[in-house]
Amino acid sequence: MVQDESAPPQYLQSGTLAARVKAQHSLALNSGALKPFATTYDWIEDGEVQFLVRILANLKRKENAKKKKPPENFNPFLPYEADLFVANLSPTHLVLLNKFNVVDHHILIVTRRFEPQESLLGAEDFQALAIALSEMDGFAFYNGGKSAGASQPHKHLQLVPLPLTPDAPNAPPLPIHPLMLAADGVNPVLPYRHAIAHLNILDFTQPLAIAPWLQEQYQRLMKKLNLWPENSLPENSLPENGLQPLSAYNLLVTRQWMCIVPRSQEGFGGISVNSLGFAGALLVKDAAQLETLRALQPMNILTQVGQALP
Repeated sequence: MVQDESAPPQYLQSGTLAARVKAQHSLALNSGALKPFATTYDWIEDGEVQFLVRILANLKRKENAKKKKPPENFNPFLPYEADLFVANLSPTHLVLLNKFNVVDHHILIVTRRFEPQESLLGAEDFQALAIALSEMDGFAFYNGGKSAGASQPHKHLQLVPLPLTPDAPNAPPLPIHPLMLAADGVNPVLPYRHAIAHLNILDFTQPLAIAPWLQEQYQRLMKKLNLWPENSLPENSLPENGLQPLSAYNLLVTRQWMCIVPRSQEGFGGISVNSLGFAGALLVKDAAQLETLRALQPMNILTQVGQALP
């Protein structure tokens, strides 16, 4: 079942997103629209980070899902499955459940009309992001391009609730969180190129007011990393016009900080990495790949798929 385009959108009522996500998650599980991947998890300490490593409990199911993958030009967001729909977040963005989720209540912040995933984020993207973070205290991220782990060509940000491991009360909400709080600019512990901005002064109860500030920080960090295509920008042009950065990258955002990491490749040693990897959360397909990860070490893998410091 797909959405009814004839009905006018009803926008999200403030303070209701988290409850709607939980309710829709239950409905989509019962209907079979949601196809979560069961995992176990382990920890690997490296570079002052206690990396969370999830291990797929049913690799065969994931391989079967890949075999049933639709044609390359298929767009699951146009039209989307009705049972995955959570809310109309803004005039330009809506919220869907992540169909093949590893973390419960993982949501996608999707542009209502098609925009390429490789394009720069603009004012409307940050307005939608600010609304979502005001509603849910989570980890938001953007995989800017295939080399950054993007699997769909239609622009979408993502958000998972924090903490990532609610059954591990002594763990930080996100493995990388302490290192992000410890540095504003760069953290010398991290061996790959990155840039950090602190967001502690922002009032997330006023999402429309803080959205321009989030966009400003994003642009500042992109320019600091030489990812912003200033020489290619026509006068008065806007990022949302489909312009692309100079390299693939990952954007990581919480209510406390923002970080951008330029990318060089999608994976290393057979291990794929998206934004969650740079947050300290990696996924492996089985116990053998877990041992590969231990041998290669998480920080080394992140450096290989990112851009090593000179």
